[in-house]
Amino acid sequence: MTRVAVLYGGVSAEREVSLASGAQVVAALREAGFEVVPIEVGEDLAALLAALTPRPDAVFNALHGGGGEGGAIQGVLDWLGIPYTHSGVRASALAMDKTAAKTVFAAAGLPVPRGRLVGQEELARTDPLPLPYVIKPAAEGSSVGVEIVRCGDNRRSEIARTWRYGPMALVEEYIPGRELTVGVMGETPLAVTEIIAQAGAFYDYDSKYAAGGSRHVIPAGVHPDTYARALDMALAAHRALGCRGASRADFRYDDTAGEPGRLVLLEVNTQPGLTSTSLLPEQAAHRGIGFPALCAWMVEQATCRAG
Repeated sequence: MTRVAVLYGGVSAEREVSLASGAQVVAALREAGFEVVPIEVGEDLAALLAALTPRPDAVFNALHGGGGEGGAIQGVLDWLGIPYTHSGVRASALAMDKTAAKTVFAAAGLPVPRGRLVGQEELARTDPLPLPYVIKPAAEGSSVGVEIVRCGDNRRSEIARTWRYGPMALVEEYIPGRELTVGVMGETPLAVTEIIAQAGAFYDYDSKYAAGGSRHVIPAGVHPDTYARALDMALAAHRALGCRGASRADFRYDDTAGEPGRLVLLEVNTQPGLTSTSLLPEQAAHRGIGFPALCAWMVEQATCRAG
C-alpha cells in the first residue's frame, strides 16, 4: 500500500481554503486505498521535517498560497527526495508571481491584460490606468485582496493606504464580460466552465468558497470557436510555465460586442482548490473522473524534481 502524506493548512492568507482541501483529499485518498498521513503545516519547518519521518512514498501538496504554492515547499521536498503532486519549484514560483507569469504567457503568444506594478504612493496619488481597472496582489491566489475601481469610485486612496500585500500592487485593465476557467490534467484540458458570481459581483473570495456564492455552468455556453480556443490556451499556458499534474487557467471573455469575443488569460493556478465548491473536481467529474480517482491520479503523477 502506498503511504501518502497530505500537507494542508500553511500560513498564507489561503489557510482556510487549504484546510478544506486537505480534509477532502485525506478522505478521498483513504477511499482510494492509500495509507494517509495528514500533516497540518505551520511555521515550524523542523516540525514538518519530523512529521515527514519516516519518509512517505509520496506527498500530496494541498497547500495554497505563499510557501505552499510558490515553490518553497517544493524545494524542501526536492531536497528530501520525496515525490510530490502538482508542479515543481520553477513552475510554482512563476505562476505565483503574476507579473513573471504574464511575461511568460506573452512570450508564448498568449493574450494577457494590459497592466503594470504600482507602488502605494503612486496609487494614492493618481489613477495608474484609465478607469475601470483592477488592483490585485502580485503574489496571492483565491482573489485575495482583489479590488475593482470603477468610474465614480472614490476608494483608490483608501485601498492604497490599507494595502497589506507587499510594497507593489499589480494594476490591470478591467475586462468586461464573462469569467471562464479550464482545468488541465497532464496534457488534457478538461472543459470550459463559466462562473457566475451571485448578485452580479465579481468572482471574489466569498464567491469562490461560500456555499451558493457562485454558479458554475459546464460546459460554458460560449461560441464554439471560443470554447476550443480556451482549451488550447489553457494547455499552452500549462506548458509555457512547465506545469506538472493538474493546473487551472482563468480567463476573462469580453463578448459585449458579440461573439466570438476577446478571450484574455488572467493566470494559471498550479494548486487548484479541492474543496466542495472547487472547479477542477467539477470538471473532472464532467469527464467521468470521480474525486477519489482524481486524487489517486495526482498521487500516481507525483515525482521528485531534484536535478
